[in-house]
Amino acid sequence: MAETKTKKKSGLISHGVAAQNRKARFNYTIKETLEAGLVLKGPEVKSLRHGRATLTEAWAGERDGELYLFNAYIPEYQGGVLSRFEPRAPRKLLVKRKQMRQLLGAVSRDGVTLVPLDIHFNDRGMAKVQLGLGEGRNKADKRHAIAARDWQRDKARLMREKG
Repeated sequence: MAETKTKKKSGLISHGVAAQNRKARFNYTIKETLEAGLVLKGPEVKSLRHGRATLTEAWAGERDGELYLFNAYIPEYQGGVLSRFEPRAPRKLLVKRKQMRQLLGAVSRDGVTLVPLDIHFNDRGMAKVQLGLGEGRNKADKRHAIAARDWQRDKARLMREKG
């Protein structure tokens, strides 16, 4: 995905990231990413535009032959709207049938997990979910990732000080 612009109008996000799962790239080795559409109701979109959603415990999977986003928390919109919705309700993901077969085949065959990485708004203002095919990391892999990240930070600091 190319560089996205974030425009804020009185606290609203019209383009850019609305929610991010920052621990996903630490807990999983992401092999492949895919962008999927997200079926939302009006108040859910308004709540997302305020940037209050969380994806830390969310996952994607199959239900009745369709792909869904489970356990994503989108809080109720407090703007005086009468229609209420369930904050952790399963939300349908829109992907092409061929892509869905490939994803679900990889999940069943390779034992990988469909992890939502972020929810963002594209240039047309449509809510999209970036899914990643993730393979779980063990403790040793996580320690290695922490050490590599620390070394990159120290290396950048040394380069700044030298020149």
